[in-house]
Amino acid sequence: MKRREFNRMVGALAVAPVVGRPVRQIESRRRWSLTADIAECCSCDIPCPCNFGRPFDPCHGTRLIEITQGDFEGADLTGIRFVVTFFRTQWTRIYLDDSMTQAQMAAADALLPIAFRGFVQGARSTQRVPLTVERTTDMVRFSVAESAIEMRLLPGLNGELIRVTGLPNDAYHDYVQYESVVHRHDSVDGSWSHAGTNGFTSEMRATG
Repeated sequence: MKRREFNRMVGALAVAPVVGRPVRQIESRRRWSLTADIAECCSCDIPCPCNFGRPFDPCHGTRLIEITQGDFEGADLTGIRFVVTFFRTQWTRIYLDDSMTQAQMAAADALLPIAFRGFVQGARSTQRVPLTVERTTDMVRFSVAESAIEMRLLPGLNGELIRVTGLPNDAYHDYVQYESVVHRHDSVDGSWSHAGTNGFTSEMRATG
């Protein structure tokens, strides 16, 4: 997989027009929109160059995606949440929150191959597992069976938030800089443990 292709995947917006087989043409016309809260840690130094369009290897990452509002051909996407752990340019593992309702699961199953196609195409596995999320004023924690994240705000001038605007991806609105405290993953595909590396929260706004 080429670097540029995977960078689009990590941004979760690999929804390029597809030509060829009729089924792909039908998929490209399926209408959807969503807004989601993003929280992520990776192994890159602060700030992560990948988010600025300068991909760096190797990059280990774990991203939480929580859809706050959205629609997929009439199906409500609100409340869908999942974690994607990735080794950039190599593989992803997807963890769907098993507390979602049957309707949310069905909507997620339909949405992911279209709105998050790059993640799905690179996936070694897709699992339905317990997902825990905890937030305080300066900390975000989330975990699934094989990945755990704890990150804290990186204070700016006079203790203010460090905000970054204008990043080249629709997943990076209201981008706030964090720092990893714990970034751990252990699966058949790989294991790592990082601390003091890049973390961020943002809002994703996307349509297709």
